[in-house]
Amino acid sequence: MVDLHTSCQKDLLKEFDQNNAKYRSQTTGLSRVSTQGSRLSCPGPALTRLSSNTTDNQSRQSIKTQDSRQTVEDRKPMTFAGEKIIGNGSFGVIYQARVAETGEVVAVKKVYQDRRYKNRELQIMQEINHCNIVTLKYSFLTHDSPEEVYLNLVMDYVPETIYRVFKQYKKQKQHFPPLLIKLYSFQMFRALAYLHSLNILHRDFKPQNLLVDKMSHILKVCDFGSSKKLNKGENNVAYICSRYYRAPELVFGSTNYDGAIDVWSAGCIIGELLLGEPLFPGDSTMDQMIEIIKKLGTPTQEEILEMNPKAQQQKFPKIPPKPWSKVFKTKVDPLVLDLLEKVLMYNPHKRLTAVEALAHPYFDELRDEGCKVDGKDLPNLFDFSQQEIGAIQPDLYEKIVPSWARMSKSRFSHPLKQQQK
Repeated sequence: MVDLHTSCQKDLLKEFDQNNAKYRSQTTGLSRVSTQGSRLSCPGPALTRLSSNTTDNQSRQSIKTQDSRQTVEDRKPMTFAGEKIIGNGSFGVIYQARVAETGEVVAVKKVYQDRRYKNRELQIMQEINHCNIVTLKYSFLTHDSPEEVYLNLVMDYVPETIYRVFKQYKKQKQHFPPLLIKLYSFQMFRALAYLHSLNILHRDFKPQNLLVDKMSHILKVCDFGSSKKLNKGENNVAYICSRYYRAPELVFGSTNYDGAIDVWSAGCIIGELLLGEPLFPGDSTMDQMIEIIKKLGTPTQEEILEMNPKAQQQKFPKIPPKPWSKVFKTKVDPLVLDLLEKVLMYNPHKRLTAVEALAHPYFDELRDEGCKVDGKDLPNLFDFSQQEIGAIQPDLYEKIVPSWARMSKSRFSHPLKQQQK
């Protein structure tokens, strides 16, 4: 996402608000997640409409749709009034909006439905439910013309991104606080571990797609426009993921990859927060590989074949790997250097998985019951769901979740350990 200039914001906001009131649209299996985590779906399509509301002596059009928490007989309409543009990209536009009936502030992502391409975002977001992933609240279709159909995803609003917070520290000529890097990194890997347990790859993991609340320090992954649920035997596109965070197997054209590509991206983000600039800032695909070689050294032929067995033989200059301690301008915790060394490896099969990364000693400080950030308690990092626990080996689970957290609630005990008792 990139910020828009004020004039552009006004034009796009006007488009959202006015949005051709003469058209009606049907909901796309309108859905909402309840506070208990169960999902209620609206049975059958319901008409949505654009209604005119007047506020502050200004006439504006607001999108109306149905609250699917209600039954068919007593559903209440929900009206979303666009307030301002908070980002855009090739996918479309994101608005900050307000639910007129409740006053709740939400984010609305408006995406053009191009029939030439498969849009998996709604289907994936309807499946996931995690504290470190943005929540899908509602979805509906709108029409700017009979031929132009837009999917609108209504999500919880989180005011900042890692990218913007990083820029703020850099503008003030300050380093990103090491404890915050650790706290955000743990939540990144936890979100990835959950997604990978569902065979879902994010495929565009970058600072702009990591939302953060600066008060609670809760991180939420957003933007599932490039995501995909892996199907056995099905090839995937290699040209995916933003360049600076693109795993080397993608650079070598692999179409048979797994969650290791997201783990590589997470490692790039951690390195960027430590370094103060992108770790591998390539200007092109080939230049990206050169930037990686400058730090990791030239990959061996065996490593290239592990990345892509079908890769054509290429000649790269013989460059030795650079010690991670020499990559950074200031002294860095040796434990985070060890973590980077284990997640930023050429061989994707030897990289730590997201779950294994959570157990790394670098995060032991967060497992201290007395650990605080800015004098406040940490967000709950260890309230693992049964879906998460089921994807973790018992011995690894005991390394990830500290004993005080396991004892606080019986549901934090690993099911295999419970059977052994």
